[in-house]
Amino acid sequence: MDGTGTKRLSQEDQCHQAAVSGILEQVESVAQGVLESIQAVAGTTDCKGVQVAKLKKWAEGNGYWIETDSLGDYADRGSENEVYLSKVNKVVYKLNDFRYSDDNLSPFFDRIKAHNEYFPDCAYTMIGFAENRDGKVCAVLSQPYIIAAREASESEIAEELNRLGFQSQMDGEYYSNGIHDIFDASPNNVLVGIDGNLYFIDTIIYKADDDNVATYHSQSPKYSKHS
Repeated sequence: MDGTGTKRLSQEDQCHQAAVSGILEQVESVAQGVLESIQAVAGTTDCKGVQVAKLKKWAEGNGYWIETDSLGDYADRGSENEVYLSKVNKVVYKLNDFRYSDDNLSPFFDRIKAHNEYFPDCAYTMIGFAENRDGKVCAVLSQPYIIAAREASESEIAEELNRLGFQSQMDGEYYSNGIHDIFDASPNNVLVGIDGNLYFIDTIIYKADDDNVATYHSQSPKYSKHS
């Protein structure tokens, strides 16, 4: 993501304009209905597989099932996302496989809303569902394409999160404001735009809880692959 030859326009304003309403609320309502039904009958919140199957059917029936070849060029694969670069829009598309949701999708919805609250200049917009290259049903999220000068340094990340009210925990393992815990706020996930602003493009956010470190370690490939 090289900014060479690009004007120093108001990138932050462009990002705000791109973060328009998507289908997140509709999808959350469908998933919540599945959760409540299963919890009432079986007394468990373990229903992610059922939610994903229901959401695929909902997407197909409502025009929100997306073929990946319409998204642009495949760019990268992270711990949870396949990333595509649009050929026509100034956005990236991320196919999120719900890795960081445990037994149901509630943490996914909480995380997207929290990300958009704390980092509105690179907010996610949910636009539908698709299958990734592994055949998994994924949420398709669009995000403004950040024209980056470089990756942020750890000290810059810490300073910006402190400004937002987050404090380093466990020597930088994560940051917390007592409401949410932010993991993966590392230089490769935080960019310095050509406008000089920091853009937190890909972090993991949970509601604050003492068990989040163990949960994150169990879900993150960079830890689980060594276990």
